[in-house]
Amino acid sequence: MLDALDGTTVWPDRLWMTEAQAACLVHGADPGWTPGLPAAAGLVLTPDGPRWFAPVADEAGLWLEGDSGPAGASGRTATVLEIVGHLLRVEREVARLTQELASRYEEIDLLYTISEILGQTVRLEKAAQIIVRAVSSVVGARRASIVVHDEGSRVLRTVASLGIPLGRAGLIDLDDPHSVAARVFRDQRALIGDPLDAVLVSVGKEERGYQGSAFMSVPICYAAPGAPSRCIGVVNLTDRVGGDRFGATDRKLVMAIANQIGAALENARLVERERHQERLERELELASRLQQSLLPKPLVLAGIGDVGVRCLPLESVGGDFYTFSRLGQGGVAVMVGDVSTHGFAAALLMASAVAAAGIHVAASAEPASVLAALKDTLAENLAESEHYLTVFFARIDPARELLTFANAGHPHAFRIPANGLPRRLEATAPPLGLSPAPIGSVEVPWVPGEDLLCVWTDGLTDAANERGERFGEWRILEVIRARRAEHPEMIVTAVMDLVDRFARTPSDDRTILILRV
Repeated sequence: MLDALDGTTVWPDRLWMTEAQAACLVHGADPGWTPGLPAAAGLVLTPDGPRWFAPVADEAGLWLEGDSGPAGASGRTATVLEIVGHLLRVEREVARLTQELASRYEEIDLLYTISEILGQTVRLEKAAQIIVRAVSSVVGARRASIVVHDEGSRVLRTVASLGIPLGRAGLIDLDDPHSVAARVFRDQRALIGDPLDAVLVSVGKEERGYQGSAFMSVPICYAAPGAPSRCIGVVNLTDRVGGDRFGATDRKLVMAIANQIGAALENARLVERERHQERLERELELASRLQQSLLPKPLVLAGIGDVGVRCLPLESVGGDFYTFSRLGQGGVAVMVGDVSTHGFAAALLMASAVAAAGIHVAASAEPASVLAALKDTLAENLAESEHYLTVFFARIDPARELLTFANAGHPHAFRIPANGLPRRLEATAPPLGLSPAPIGSVEVPWVPGEDLLCVWTDGLTDAANERGERFGEWRILEVIRARRAEHPEMIVTAVMDLVDRFARTPSDDRTILILRV
């Protein structure tokens, strides 16, 4: 700007500036000497003779030097003082506007970076890492981190960091009195620390890990449509390049984009949650198919017996199970069990029980021996999980017209003859996992081709309607009595349809098996 005035008729010889109480040449030819500046405008004796020096208005420390002629002193230099003062004010305003424009550009660039993340399906950690690098680059922070609130807990989890050792990144208790991030999250208010501020530097210095440097922590907020804004995390910045102090401009910039950061992080978190849910559903579907594959199909007994069966878990997997197999001379082995509770833990025990039952039945089809061996096999798992297992096992020998059974606490097992009343096949031992009592067995008559073996779990009898009324055993027995001449599959279908109409919302696994041998 000053070069443009060189050679004009109004421009004085030189421009000086005071630094450390000494004059420094700012513009013009070096005279080879340094003047002693006066307290106010006036003549100063120099090696080149008297020279006129006058301060520039509103510009502390700037002095104009002109010739000592009367016209120059009072005319030309005075005119230039006004011109230079105006030009410097213009230059300051241009610099301010340039800085503001640069700040706006940085803000727009940051918003563009964040908007790109919003348009992508990226993991939370990846989105946070992109954001933390972009923000720290704009404000000149050597170290930065983003922490987010773990839903359902009172901790902040570090999801991205820059320049911070892994040992310091981790979980932050929301009640930690030394944590700046926890304080900002609780108060939902930005905090800027100055290294010269003794209070901020001394409180929790070792715990914070800022090492006495300036820092800036800004809350990250998000407001879902129609919902109030909530804090979901904090962005932390420290160790600023080019002067360890964050200014109002830095704070304004980061706070201006904090909500957009919140939207980007929340979007990434929702995407991550949805992917996790989809993966969980796929795994549950696979687990359900695997569990169902453990259960035999009715074709196993083709030619020697008719069977109808349903096994419907309350969730994707459950604790009810059944199994049946062929024995010599047209005999059949059949088992129905119910693990206490339902869900994954019950399903794991169910899978172990089915696998073990197959092995023990192949070794010996004597009911008491099978259940005793099954109890020994599952003892450790039952003890560790604090579950128990009701199980009914029977061997049907049509050649001898006998049904031999052992019953470990399973309440719903009946022999239904062609004529006469149903007979409950009572428990011969407590449920497996509740008592070390020995397991006994009982023999009852069996009329081949006519008698029915009916076993179900309490998910049917305990099913309740809207009035709280239980379905009960009698309804099941009534359906079986009325349809006992039909194929077992048709009887099972009729029972399940009636239960579904009675109690539309299941509260437990539901299993029923009806067998005619």
